[in-house]
Parts: sequence; structure tokens; C-alpha cells
Amino acid sequence: MLATETIAVAMSGGVDSSTVAAMLRAEGHNVIGLTMQLWNQRRLAGHAGMPESVQGRCCSIDDVYDARRVAETLGIPYYVVNHEERFERDVVRPFVEEYLAGRTPIPCSLCNNHLKFDQLLIVAQQIGADQIATGHYARISFDDQLGRWLLKRPADRSKDQTYFLFGLTQEQLSRTLFPLGNMTKPEVREVARKHSLVIAEKPDSQEICFVPGGDYKRFIDAYLSEQGEQLPDTSGELVTTDGKVLGHHEGVHNFTVGQRKGLGVATGSPLYVININGAEGKVTVGENDDLLSRTLIARDLNWIAVDGLHDSGAEANTPMRVTAKIRHRHEPASAVLENAPNGEVRVTFDQPQRAITPGQAVVFYDGDIVVGGGWIAETAKD
Repeated sequence: MLATETIAVAMSGGVDSSTVAAMLRAEGHNVIGLTMQLWNQRRLAGHAGMPESVQGRCCSIDDVYDARRVAETLGIPYYVVNHEERFERDVVRPFVEEYLAGRTPIPCSLCNNHLKFDQLLIVAQQIGADQIATGHYARISFDDQLGRWLLKRPADRSKDQTYFLFGLTQEQLSRTLFPLGNMTKPEVREVARKHSLVIAEKPDSQEICFVPGGDYKRFIDAYLSEQGEQLPDTSGELVTTDGKVLGHHEGVHNFTVGQRKGLGVATGSPLYVININGAEGKVTVGENDDLLSRTLIARDLNWIAVDGLHDSGAEANTPMRVTAKIRHRHEPASAVLENAPNGEVRVTFDQPQRAITPGQAVVFYDGDIVVGGGWIAETAKD
């Protein structure tokens, strides 16, 4: 980083991004605060069972107010950029469609890919900023030998957000700063206190930002109703792994792989959702051991530390050993990557993993380095 640069800070109104702005300002940089207005938190409040008030959601109107107060405290320019239309198109609508198809999506990754590290960089460039900085817990460095920008896990593993950042391109990484990558959350709060930031003790935001109350099933009902659309009929049979019909369910969007409660059937032993067939409306349930799988197929891959398994060359089809993470709180497990048809990758774990879920991301690591990642399309026992 140059001694003095113009840096746009993505300010969410939380302690992390606010502290980033304070740190960079103290270092003498020209800091500009940017907040992306993505979703009207009151839009569905009170609608069809949704709560009247919303708290603990990032990017809310209250967060915009907090970000503006921090900017005033720091004496930096501050702008709100409205991207609600694109957020609905690229994040909210796909979220609804994925659930209705029987998959479990990750809107945070879609938001990072399509908005926070795409549109925000464009806006930053338009206002004369050389780079953007965010409050994500991750690290970026340039490897001279590889000639590539690398994304790495942070010092505070409990706050690791690299799972949601696997879609970043080389161009985006080259213009992005993660100043909190070598800090712990308590250290960040202490810096916020030293700079007298009003949000120093503000709790972290929780769950999906655009789902009031965190109930995605009610959100889908309310959203479709608001759009004047009927909830499609995805009802069907609830069956065991050996094909026995246990009952009837009202829609595949009411289930996710690994779910135990709310199945609507009672047996002598606990049952879990093992598989969801959106096309047939069939939900398969079974015992805990039935959730274990060794293999998955990943699609729509993004490679960061390598050119990818599908590039031409002598090593194009050579299996790659990595550790792979199948959900945010999952500890990366040893696995092998191999080419699969149609530009996909087969991931085979050394040991079976629990509740591999189509629609979620799988992210590959080499130690602390993010090799790349993609979206889970299907699973297999071996």
C-alpha cells in the first residue's frame, strides 16, 4: 500500500467496518465511506406472519444511520449507494428459487460475488478511490512466484469469513484490503473504543440480512405474496431410504438436508432429512448415519491460487489434494479433487462428512490459502 491512498471503505454500520475506516484514517489515507442500501428491512415486516420490527440485521436503515455517525466522527466523506434492485435480482430471487427447487442457498456468497466486490469496486473507481477495504476477517497477499493474488484464512479462526469470499477474482483481490485479517475481535473492539466510535459495543449482525426474524419459510411465503405470485406446489411424499412412504409434506422448501425437527412424522428413533428431490417433490429421511457421504460434485467453480483443474497442460487431469469446507462452521476436511464432466469437479473426502448439502458452497484450502471453490450440485456415498 502506498503511503497515502484514496480508499473506499464498505461501511455496514457494524464495529468491524467502522474500525477499518478509523484505522485507515489514522494512517493518513484519504478515506471515503460507502454503504450499499440493499434491502428495505421494513418491506415485509408484519406481512403474512413476519415480525413488525427487525433487529440484528446487517444493512438495515439503523445501520446506515450508525455508519453515517461514524463517518461524521472520523470526518470522512460518506455516501449511500442504492443497489436494491440488483440485490433483489441477483440475491433474493435466486434465494427463493433455490429453496423452491429443494436446495439450500448461501445468499452472503452471492452478495459478495455480485455486489460487494463487483458493484462496489465500480462505484469506488467512479469516485476516485484506488482500492476498497472491508471489515471481513481474511487476508490477501501477492505471491511473486505464482504471479497471483492469494486469499488466506485470518489470524482469528473463529471469525474466518473466507468461506463466503471464494468467488473473488484476481482483479477484485488486487484492489481489496482486509485490514482486520491479523486481528482478533476483542482487539477490533478495543481499537473502536480508542477512536471513540459509538458502535464499539454494538452486537454482531446475525443470520440472513433480508429475512426478518430468521424464518426463511415465512419469508418465501410473504415475498411471493407481495410479488403477486402463488407458492408453487412442491408437495410430495416423505419416504425412508428404502422407499417406504411415511407420509405427505406440504413443500420441499420446508426442509433442508440434516434437518431433524418439523418433519411431521413420529417414529421410534430420530429421523433426519437425507435428500430432497425438488423435481419429484420427494423428501427422503433416515438415520444419522445416512447423512454421511464421501463424494460431491461441484459446479460453477472459481479458482484463486491455481488456474484450475480444467486448464490445458500436462497436469490438467492430475488429482489435487486439499482440505475442503462444506459449510461456514465446518472444519476443512482432507479430500482429493478430480475433473468431472461439464467443467465440474469431483470432491472425494478421506472420511465421510455429515450433511453435505446441494446449493451450499464447497471451498478448497491448501493450509491457510484458499485454492478456490464452487457450488455443491450433488452428493454420493462413494
